[in-house]
Amino acid sequence: MSELHTIVAGLAFPECPRWHDGSLWFSDMHADQVIQVSASGKILQTLEVPGNPGGLGWLPDGQMLIVGMKSNLLYRLMDATLEVYADLGTVHTHQSNDMVVGDDGTAYIGNFGFDLMAGDPPQSTQLAQVAPGGAVSAGPSELSFPNGMVITDAGKTLVVAESWGNRLTAFSIAADGSLSQRRVWAELGKLIPDGICLDAEGCIWVSACANHACVRVREGGEVLESIDTGNLNPFACMLGGADGHTLFMCNAGSANPKQTLNERSGRIDCVQVSVPAAPGE
Repeated sequence: MSELHTIVAGLAFPECPRWHDGSLWFSDMHADQVIQVSASGKILQTLEVPGNPGGLGWLPDGQMLIVGMKSNLLYRLMDATLEVYADLGTVHTHQSNDMVVGDDGTAYIGNFGFDLMAGDPPQSTQLAQVAPGGAVSAGPSELSFPNGMVITDAGKTLVVAESWGNRLTAFSIAADGSLSQRRVWAELGKLIPDGICLDAEGCIWVSACANHACVRVREGGEVLESIDTGNLNPFACMLGGADGHTLFMCNAGSANPKQTLNERSGRIDCVQVSVPAAPGE
């Protein structure tokens, strides 16, 4: 494995990265921006998104979806203009968060479940499911801070990182996009999972946000590899690059918006790994 190197620095709080059409997209949440960069870190585009942008994804027709965390709205980017695609507030009681979009256009979106920055005690919560066209329904409940998500098994399984549950949880995806057959994909012990991504062997890279490491885990919980992120915390990761072998990591010194905008410690670090991204990731 090659050494870690930085391609973008001076960010507030980078999160929710996605490799799409040959470039890396991510949300600089606390700066209210969505940024597109090349594999080398050249900034290609910056979108202003009010209220802390979160999860990113694309519909089958190529239209981009962006989660508005504070507003609990799901936006669609149409001709460089944001329009409301779905109101997540009917399902989410606190800030909406990360998202994954299936090949059919169904979006699955997590949320905090409680006021994290106010120091409120953790509460379980549920996923929001958005059907193609924007209809919102409640997904599985009793989740402990559902965070990063991937779709695996040729579109048949959703895996959710439960940050406060220290585990990855799987659901079977039905033909209509609904979720059932909840099961533990991996118990992670003391690791706190945030953003995750899938590789071509069906293993999952986990950003262990309080453990200063990104770890590669196989189903069942065995940790196969670990990347030390030094004095910064990894909050999300994504495989990409020309051959899929680059692991991009969203690292920052803090997740507290009272600090991140002043400190600007956020950066995109990357490293070359042996197993590439899963097809379609």
